[in-house]
Amino acid sequence: MDKKRILILGVGNELLADEGFGVRALEYLQTKYIWPDNVHLMDGGTLGVMLMTELMACDLVVVLDVVDGKEAPGTVYLLEGEDLRQSLSFKNSMHQLDLPDTLVTCRMAGHAVEAIVFGIQPFDMQSTYYGLTQQAQNRLPYFCHKVVETLRQRGIVEVSSC
Repeated sequence: MDKKRILILGVGNELLADEGFGVRALEYLQTKYIWPDNVHLMDGGTLGVMLMTELMACDLVVVLDVVDGKEAPGTVYLLEGEDLRQSLSFKNSMHQLDLPDTLVTCRMAGHAVEAIVFGIQPFDMQSTYYGLTQQAQNRLPYFCHKVVETLRQRGIVEVSSC
């Protein structure tokens, strides 16, 4: 049996302070860990449905994002299943990536993609400047460690540190 094709996708707008957290988390994961060949790491920026080609080429997508939930800034969320619709709808996604509808489109095109979202409650989602707030930057190692450990615990992928 072939290994699952896994796409780790960092999303967000880097010009809106903590909105770029998913992209920064992806960069951290790229530099701090060694990933197996069946894992592809990609900066999805704000491409939204234009990511469909990449989604059609994977079995599992792990999205790194910010989520406007109701918890304190810095809270880490793990979303899957029905929670994707609730937390990544137009009203809750910082950059309006409509992931659930894109996944439905992939399914209609003949390829069902499983999805997991790791998100963080941003500290600042209003300011227009390049870079994370210091508080979000400080949470980056914890967030990435949580992503790696969760993937390991679930038997999805084994990763080693650089």
